Amino acid sequence: MITEIFMDKIEFLNLSLDESAETKLKMKTACKDSILEAAKIITDSYKSGHKLLLCGNGGSAADCQHIAAEFMIRLSHNIQRPALPAIALTTDSSNLTAGGNDIGYENVFARNVEGLGNAGDVLLAISTSGNSPNVIKAIAMAKSKQMKVVAFLGGTGGKILAEADVPVVIPSGNTQRIQEGHITAAHIICELVEVELYGNK
Repeated sequence: MITEIFMDKIEFLNLSLDESAETKLKMKTACKDSILEAAKIITDSYKSGHKLLLCGNGGSAADCQHIAAEFMIRLSHNIQRPALPAIALTTDSSNLTAGGNDIGYENVFARNVEGLGNAGDVLLAISTSGNSPNVIKAIAMAKSKQMKVVAFLGGTGGKILAEADVPVVIPSGNTQRIQEGHITAAHIICELVEVELYGNK
């Protein structure tokens, strides 16, 4: 019995790693064009002196923090560069709880986009389902301010698919695999931006 349980765990581990690897390989076809376009939009925004805002919920909120840090600090250690302005709208507990209490949680990201976003900025909106109400409202606010919207999605892309300028849709219906794909796409985009802006300096 113990051996069977142990083998089940090994099987689960192997299946999980296989599924993750297969998702990444599918991204080479499914996400290639959108990842390259996202990198171009963000690069062009930075070249024009603008910034990146990021929003998402739960694990995607943590991903926003992770991605913002890569842009602000650096990703490629062989490239010396200044900070690239990126703000995760998911990190200020006073802001988020005040917004949730006073104007409703579905409005918290839109409110921050309203206050911090400017024409020419980019919003990176993350939603594994593509249907997060507060992310949808943030996108609407960003578009009203003439910002570009890159969306990290999964599955069929949900409602956000048609709203984003560039939807990066991870080819999986499994939330874990989608989130892993989001971080992989973000690392590729960040490195492409770094190389384009500072790779020859």
